Amino acid sequence: MQREYFSVILCIIMMNLVKYIAFCGAASRRGAEALVKNGRVFVNQCQKTDPAYRVMDSDIVTLDGKILQPQEKRNYVLLNKPRGYVCSSADKHADLLAVDLIDIPGARLFSAGRLDKESQGAIIFSDDGDFVNILTHPRYEVLKTYHVETAVPLDDNALQRIRKGILDHGEMLHVISVERIGDKKYEFILNEGKKREIRRMVAALNAKTLRLKRIAVGNLLLGPLPAGKWRELTPEERDQALMTPASISE
Repeated sequence: MQREYFSVILCIIMMNLVKYIAFCGAASRRGAEALVKNGRVFVNQCQKTDPAYRVMDSDIVTLDGKILQPQEKRNYVLLNKPRGYVCSSADKHADLLAVDLIDIPGARLFSAGRLDKESQGAIIFSDDGDFVNILTHPRYEVLKTYHVETAVPLDDNALQRIRKGILDHGEMLHVISVERIGDKKYEFILNEGKKREIRRMVAALNAKTLRLKRIAVGNLLLGPLPAGKWRELTPEERDQALMTPASISE
């Protein structure tokens, strides 16, 4: 383990500042960029506001006065988020935070994407900023699969409208696929994750979403994990989260 850790340390030579902060587990890539631009990061006691600044292995990087160091152990967690919980730890008005359901002392975890308050299901948390970035950035096209129940049936014409894309408040909403899997139940596969995207598409068809559950991230299935419970991912499962899903059933 020690040899592996020190080999990782050697790899940070000439790493850009944003990637270094994420590598240390202090923030996701996007969060790290905001920290740098807001002047909260110093290198060798000099403030750095350029996210692309190159960090040498001998540099001392601090965030709000605290020295950042690469982590020896990283955490990868799958949570079955219940309804009523908020994914963002930055929401000061939220009574229930999904991250608080995970008990790993000393870990600073970030959610890979979001599930809105009324949605439930699979969401991954990690302190590996690079891993979170791959799962969430649209260019990596990691697919997420959802099972959705609506108040009224969506006919074939409605499903075809969804497949072609729906314009909502000036924003085009797309799916990779949508299929009927039961009475008023549908499987949606997306790769973008825009805010309340599925609910907005269903509402545009004059219908209401009654239940929305994410059942897979990539090829990683939620499975029998109970609502409100979490478990650590194996290395194989982390790879599965980045894979394109095959045919999925709950």
